[in-house]
Amino acid sequence: MFARPPAAAKIPRVSWAWLAVPVLLSTLLLQVAVADRARLAADRDWRPRIAALCSVLGCSLPPWREPRALRLTSRDLRPHPTLPGVLVASATFRNDAPFAQPWPQLQLSLQNIDGESLGLRRFAPREYLGARPPAGGIGAGQSASVRLEILDPGKRAVRFGFEFH
Repeated sequence: MFARPPAAAKIPRVSWAWLAVPVLLSTLLLQVAVADRARLAADRDWRPRIAALCSVLGCSLPPWREPRALRLTSRDLRPHPTLPGVLVASATFRNDAPFAQPWPQLQLSLQNIDGESLGLRRFAPREYLGARPPAGGIGAGQSASVRLEILDPGKRAVRFGFEFH
C-alpha cells in the first residue's frame, strides 16, 4: 500500500533534564554563596573566594574584622575622683592586624576573688569613644584609649577584664 520512507539514522537525543540539573544546581550554590556572603566572608579560608565572586558579580562584602588581632596594651580600674560609688575603667588597645578593621564592641567584666562574674557589659564604639567612631575603623598599628565610668559593685569586685567582640 503505502511505501515506508527509508529509516533515518537514529540520532541520540540529549535529555534536557540531564543538562538542566547541573546548571540549576550550580545556580543554586551560587545564590547561596551570595546570600550568605557576610557569614562566609568572616571566615579566613572563605573570604578570598567570596571576594573573588563579589568582584565578578559586583556585590559588596562587610569589612574584615578580626577581634583577636586587637591587643590590650594597658588597663586600669580606679575609684572616680569626684563621684562616690563610681569606678573609672581605662584601657589602651592596638590593632595588630595588617589591615584596618571596624571598631569593636568592648566588653568589660568584673569578677570576685573566685573568678565569678559580678557584672558584664558590652560597650558600642560610640559609648567608649564618646562620639561617633571615625570612618574607616581602627587602622593597622593604630592605638586607641578608652575611659568608662561604671557603678562600683562594692568590695567583692577584685578582678576585671576587657575583651573585644
